[in-house]
Amino acid sequence: MSLFKNIVMFFLTLQEKRLTRNLNKTLGVKNTSKRKKFYSDGCFMSLDSIAESEKLKMEEELALILKSSNYNPVEVLEYIKKHGTQVTYIDNASSLNSIGENEGFIYPQKGAKALYLSLLTKQGFRFKTNEMFILTKGEINQYYFIYHFYNWYAFKHNIAGMDTESQELLKKYLFSSKEEDFAKLQLADIYKLKDAIKQDKASIEFVFKLCQQYEGAKQALEKLKNNGANL
Repeated sequence: MSLFKNIVMFFLTLQEKRLTRNLNKTLGVKNTSKRKKFYSDGCFMSLDSIAESEKLKMEEELALILKSSNYNPVEVLEYIKKHGTQVTYIDNASSLNSIGENEGFIYPQKGAKALYLSLLTKQGFRFKTNEMFILTKGEINQYYFIYHFYNWYAFKHNIAGMDTESQELLKKYLFSSKEEDFAKLQLADIYKLKDAIKQDKASIEFVFKLCQQYEGAKQALEKLKNNGANL
């Protein structure tokens, strides 16, 4: 897991830095106004500081939910369904790749993509779909699932960057290396893209942090058992 983590985080950091650098160059040309700050309780606060506070609170809640569910994807999926999100199992979720989606959490969609999803999940002919989970039947990869659960929870709590439009921008520009592509972006889209980058990185970091804690706890428990502790 350590090697996998290092490889993923290395490429994620490179992509995030490159994309942020290109966006900042564009912002240098386009930005005529800063994100607002406001006065509260005797001091100025930025929207970024509020977002960070919300993120920390959300991650504490997520950790509690996962712990109470024994980190079991099936139990967490029951929690997800109770909060109004459809969960569908199909024979092979890799078919989602044909519409630019992956197995797991899928944001609300419109148009042709929504029609495809509605038919796949047996919702009839619909050109607008709500958020949903689509998973391959069988065993669910625990850590891959937690990443998607984080995104779903952030979406439900209206965290900046975790909406359909921002995520579509991330998919479109993450692997783009042409600066002229970014120059065409409107200022609002640039901020959406920056938020999407930030939150995608946060969700991956959350998974790795949780993985370390969970695996460490399991190893400690196993050590106690091997040493004859009464558990």
